[in-house]
Amino acid sequence: MNTIRITKQFSFETGHALFGYDGKCKNVHGHSYKLSVTVIGHPITDTSNVKYGMVIDFSDLKKIVKEEIVDLFDHATVFNQNTPHIELAAELKQRGHHVILVDYQPTSENMVIDFAQKIQSRLPENIALFSLKLQETESSYAEWYASDNL
Repeated sequence: MNTIRITKQFSFETGHALFGYDGKCKNVHGHSYKLSVTVIGHPITDTSNVKYGMVIDFSDLKKIVKEEIVDLFDHATVFNQNTPHIELAAELKQRGHHVILVDYQPTSENMVIDFAQKIQSRLPENIALFSLKLQETESSYAEWYASDNL
């Protein structure tokens, strides 16, 4: 039986601020994120299945990631709900902005952990999340690997 990894890439624009940080990222700013989602499994061998030969239909993977990540985070501003940014978040929401409050510091590292949990919960049981790569800038990214998190 062949084990295959497939990857689908996504992009979205998100703003955030790192409360308590000692550099420029304490200010509200944004990134053009690129997310690579890699899953692992075995191609379907049932020739009567319309998805014969696929590990998972790319469109099915796209639906999961769009619903759990892209549609939620695209053009949103993310703040840690446990910081004084909550006041700024309330003001922005009142003015019609899309704000997401999370229970973590919204760094690429923490976001990729959050994304892994969300995607894993939606995958079919015969498909495993292998890795995620969340690129924040052209030269900076965070990676999550299932094998590192057993």
